[in-house]
Amino acid sequence: MSTYTVEDKRKVTTHRLIEMKQRGEKISMLTAYDYSMAKLIDQAGIDAILVGDSASNVMAGNVTTLPITLDQMIYHGKSVMRAVERALVLVDMPFGSYQGNPLEALKSAIRIMKETHADCVKLEGGAEIRESIEKILSAGIPVCGHLGLTPQSINKFGTYNVRAKEEAEAEKLVSDAHMLEEIGCFAVVLEKIPATLATRVAGELKIPVIGIGAGGGVDGQVLVMHDMLGINMGFSPRFLRRYANIGSEIIESVGNYIKDVKSQDFPNEKEQY
Repeated sequence: MSTYTVEDKRKVTTHRLIEMKQRGEKISMLTAYDYSMAKLIDQAGIDAILVGDSASNVMAGNVTTLPITLDQMIYHGKSVMRAVERALVLVDMPFGSYQGNPLEALKSAIRIMKETHADCVKLEGGAEIRESIEKILSAGIPVCGHLGLTPQSINKFGTYNVRAKEEAEAEKLVSDAHMLEEIGCFAVVLEKIPATLATRVAGELKIPVIGIGAGGGVDGQVLVMHDMLGINMGFSPRFLRRYANIGSEIIESVGNYIKDVKSQDFPNEKEQY
């Protein structure tokens, strides 16, 4: 299986993502939360790395993204930034760090940028958080929006089912997407919405639209790294393609190590001083 070769070694910026959309080049994005994995993903040539609040699930074992704190997101952001040379790095602003209070949102975003050295932040929501986004943008901090299924609102939705299937919710999503572009967001993530709706939004906006479970008509794709590598083996939605089964390989490898230790096969004479 041949691997992708990156021809353009320049640092990816928000402006370069817009250029990619303009020339029809699809944008690749994955999540990462630690130094070692971020280094590998960056070396592979990924365009953007999202330090997602999905760390709450895959790193900390929480059922939702809500428990993760700003301090924890900053820790993960720092770890990733130490590894990355080329990819654009986005850090999710966690639940409670921006909703309802624009000044609190600005303080949170400034902390993320100053302490992690990341390139930008990502926020979930539309018109209801407009003031918070505008306050962050006023400080010169790039913002990526996030519409559709917004996991921080799971207690309101009550389900992780596909969003915006009804006309009213679909029209609100389109309106919110235009609003995010108009106030200055550089990109929008659309999660788990009908492909036809996502294609429409991508066609109407000048800024890049990144999809997760939003079909192929958008400008790029993002997946959770633990899901696509088969580390998180209990999650298999329709939109997920597994590129490896690392979870099974880890279990087998650890089992072999245990067997070799128990049988005194490890370490052998060549593996000691």
